[in-house]
Amino acid sequence: MCYRRLARLLLPALLIPLLLIALPHARSWASPVASDLVIYADALASGWDNWSWGGNYNFSNASPVHAGNSSVAVTYNIAWAGLYLHTDPPVSTSGYSAVSFWVHGGSGGQSAAVSVNFSGITYEIGPLPSNWSQVTIPLADLGSPTEISALVWQDTSGGAQTIFYLDEILLVGDGSLPTPTPPPGTGPALTVDAAANQHPISPYIYGMNFADEDLAAELDLPLRRWGGNATSRYNWELDISNQGMDWYYENYQENAAHTRLEQFIEQDLRTGTHTLVTMPLMGWTPKDDAQACGFSIEKYGEQDGNDWEWRPGCGNGRFDGVPITGNDPLDTSYATTPNYVRDWVETLVSTYGAADQGGVLFYALDNEPMLWYDTHRDVHPQPTSYDELLNHSLDIAAVIKASDPSALTLGPVTWGWTAYFWSALDWAGGGDWWNHPPDREAHDGMEFTAWYLQQMQFEENENGQRLLDYLDLHYYPQAAGVALSSAGGASTQALRLRSTRALWDPTYVDESWIDDTVRLIPRMREWVDTYYPGTKLAITEYNWGGLEHINGALAQADVLGIFGREGLDLAALWGPPSSSQPGAYAFCMYLNYNGLGYGFGESSVSASSGDQEEVAIYAALRAQDGALTLMIINKTGQALTSEVNLSGFDPATSALVYRYSAANLNAILLQPSQGLSNAGFSATFPANSITLVIIQPKTPIVPVTQTYLPLLFLLR
Repeated sequence: MCYRRLARLLLPALLIPLLLIALPHARSWASPVASDLVIYADALASGWDNWSWGGNYNFSNASPVHAGNSSVAVTYNIAWAGLYLHTDPPVSTSGYSAVSFWVHGGSGGQSAAVSVNFSGITYEIGPLPSNWSQVTIPLADLGSPTEISALVWQDTSGGAQTIFYLDEILLVGDGSLPTPTPPPGTGPALTVDAAANQHPISPYIYGMNFADEDLAAELDLPLRRWGGNATSRYNWELDISNQGMDWYYENYQENAAHTRLEQFIEQDLRTGTHTLVTMPLMGWTPKDDAQACGFSIEKYGEQDGNDWEWRPGCGNGRFDGVPITGNDPLDTSYATTPNYVRDWVETLVSTYGAADQGGVLFYALDNEPMLWYDTHRDVHPQPTSYDELLNHSLDIAAVIKASDPSALTLGPVTWGWTAYFWSALDWAGGGDWWNHPPDREAHDGMEFTAWYLQQMQFEENENGQRLLDYLDLHYYPQAAGVALSSAGGASTQALRLRSTRALWDPTYVDESWIDDTVRLIPRMREWVDTYYPGTKLAITEYNWGGLEHINGALAQADVLGIFGREGLDLAALWGPPSSSQPGAYAFCMYLNYNGLGYGFGESSVSASSGDQEEVAIYAALRAQDGALTLMIINKTGQALTSEVNLSGFDPATSALVYRYSAANLNAILLQPSQGLSNAGFSATFPANSITLVIIQPKTPIVPVTQTYLPLLFLLR
């Protein structure tokens, strides 16, 4: 249902005095004209003051500069530090539509949340390294304030961050008031044949990693994954995980009544969600010491960084940029055998039942094992090879299947493009390794994924048991500013929408260092069909970014439509949105758009667009009422009128229409009914919108009870 909730940034208690100081005053500046209002350009504008805290803030930084002579250099020195620009009296937002600024990420990796008046409604940014990019945030995304006294960029990492830069900060004038609405343009022709290309849409393509319970319940989420780097080293008996390079190679324990995995599974049982559990392969698990870390400064000497806030004695394992070697894996962990996993699965079965009895259904064969030499180098410094990963996979998959024959396994769970074709042992030598990859050449020159599938087929032929049910590859678009990032400027937003073509389009050359035709899902299917027929396809980590913005919602809706049309069998979004963010509404349109449990449909049918980069269309047949459903995504900033041509279906005379759009980011709205003829209809699709058209058959299968619940959307 994606009920409206406010995304809030929790501020430490030490900031409460600042909040009290920042309360709006009664007077306000009038803003009768609709031109831009400059807040910073070489210096703070008159009436604006620097009330920042917890860092270094240079308002006369000479380089880099986007325009003029100076920029603002921002360095966060403590957790939750903030650049805080204050004005008194406040500025009226009448005549203004957005906050705009340019940002440069320096060496990159920073994260911050932009807010006004400490309202708690935030817009997250991730500055691009080594480049300036423009960020324009509609005031509607910041809570639609009537006046502004405080403009804040606050740390969201929970620690110190490297320097980044801001320039040309302003309020964007909304032009003449009111702005006339331009007439709709002519959109591409859309064609649907409900009798062609029918195939099932797996419900598991709508999964997420670590979605919270409220969101899972609102969406009727079908799948949730327990994954990520920390799950490669999780001790199920002690409830201790090692965070690897993500956090100073530290062991961590929650000390809750139930273990973290038990809490995870039991949430899924409450929400009717299937669980995917990551099973470790590398043979190391944390020992009974929740304070241990892989690179103790006391034991291994000075290091380039340390966990100064929580465990100052734990380092990052590097000195002068060079990895420390020769450390003892027993500092944090102990070695395990496949029997450790056998006991784990047997315990899950005895506690929750077998997979076919409502227990854990899916088991992943670890997480991104080709990166162990980096993410877990304190215990696995050697680069993973073809043979090592296969042997571990066979051993662990065998004990999973022996402990629960109804369970389904996923592998090899590789991190991305390079690992599809080569092993870590191939690229560890550096240089132009791709011209002479030693591990691949030792395996008849076969691409790693192809070889892995081939060996799984050989194993089944020899022993009569399938050990791999899903080919599982991770995929993050590599173009700058797209994955795991905020929406970004206009060029990044356009790139985000184009880059979904990498999932399927044989004509699309990826606009990143990959510089090749990815066509990921067809490529996966070709590998499977050639080397291990019958294996299903999974992408258990992906993220197209911008989930806080309508642009990210459009991309996410497009991705989910592609997954269904292309026949992917399972997927899980990494970094799920909150239930109030636009990205959540993209899922809601497919899973529970009206709060009554109605979804998109279970059978994909033929649907095509004359220009998918402008307007994408996906179509399905729904079993519960026999409806033909159309998901139509206008990716442009202009309303477009398209002809929708129907065949292979005998429609009723009108259709229900639900829409999510930039016009209202807080609700999916029921629209006026759409008139139909047997041949189709013509309709205008608003700019930046996702439209669901529900066409009942002329002879209904069941009574239609779908209604719109405006009070729920507004009050929840």
